[in-house]
Amino acid sequence: MHLERLQLHNFKNYSLAEIEICEGINAFVGKNGSGKTNILDAVHYLSMCKSYLNTIDRQNVKFQESFFSIFGDWIQDAKLYSEQCSFKIGGKKTIKLNKKEYDRISDHVGKFPVVFISPYDNDLISEGSEMRRKWIDGILVQLDKHYLDDLIKYYRALEHRNALLKNMYEHRLFDRDAIEMWNIPLVETGQKIFEKRTSFINEFIPVFNDFYQQLVDGGESTEISYKSQLQEQNLLEALKSSEKKDTYTQYTNVGIHKDDLIFTITNYPVKKFGSQGQQKTFLIALRLAQFDWMKKQKGFAPILLLDDIFDKLDQTRVERLISLVTNKYFGQVFITDTDEPRMRNLMNQIKAEKKLFKVEDSEVVDLV
Repeated sequence: MHLERLQLHNFKNYSLAEIEICEGINAFVGKNGSGKTNILDAVHYLSMCKSYLNTIDRQNVKFQESFFSIFGDWIQDAKLYSEQCSFKIGGKKTIKLNKKEYDRISDHVGKFPVVFISPYDNDLISEGSEMRRKWIDGILVQLDKHYLDDLIKYYRALEHRNALLKNMYEHRLFDRDAIEMWNIPLVETGQKIFEKRTSFINEFIPVFNDFYQQLVDGGESTEISYKSQLQEQNLLEALKSSEKKDTYTQYTNVGIHKDDLIFTITNYPVKKFGSQGQQKTFLIALRLAQFDWMKKQKGFAPILLLDDIFDKLDQTRVERLISLVTNKYFGQVFITDTDEPRMRNLMNQIKAEKKLFKVEDSEVVDLV
């Protein structure tokens, strides 16, 4: 699978841009703010039906315009798939594949998978547990439609249950039957989500450790631990045990919406004790392992998007990373960088099919 052509119309800083892409390595160089990242984000949008950087669609419309469109031609199993993603302010988002609009946008997610490595990935380490849950869910929804359906049902039930708890607190009443009515869908979907997350993490950890060691050449041990309240008791029991607390706090205190991942290097939390280089390497290994796991599950390589990844990495780790992602195993790769001489030097070392683009003043010029 690969993307053959990309066209942007009023997307972020682009009035109109059309890019012919190669099957191998596609590198985009330019100053900060020139729009390099927006190209990668458009590819992510074609895959996930939303921006990686800004999920509010109206904020992805070019200033003083009323809509945006992204077009992409995918090649998969020797077949051409033409996709169009459009959004109009005051209207709705539409996703079309070969001119046929999806009834449910979620039905498209996972057809053309991508893995995005970005400076914003540091939020996976520095921010709260919600970011890490979203990371797991973002992987699994591309592979399992039932998982996405269960997530939607779970969070809808959670929203209703929390609203009920707040209403009961405000009116000084308690209705156990009403609470138990929302416990049912939480338990039915939450247990399945927990089991799939557990299975994923167990398979994922050794792959992640292998990639990290390849990037650092040994010497540092890493660990990812999955923490869930459901590891101690099933969700129905947990909900019943937490009923009094929930009533007081007006919030559901147990469930898979409280799950978290613990990241460590040499037995110390990455967030507190990892250097900038270690944190960056940890995140890159995390994404490469994500790529590897998704490729094995899908049977073909996702698109790999590498945005400004060289900052805070020493030359040795940069060379190891480039060596990893430019072999045939990784398929189509998009890379951005602000340093044109560095990128030209790296591209000269790459034997795979490649193209170099210059991004300047919202224009994309093919240099190679």
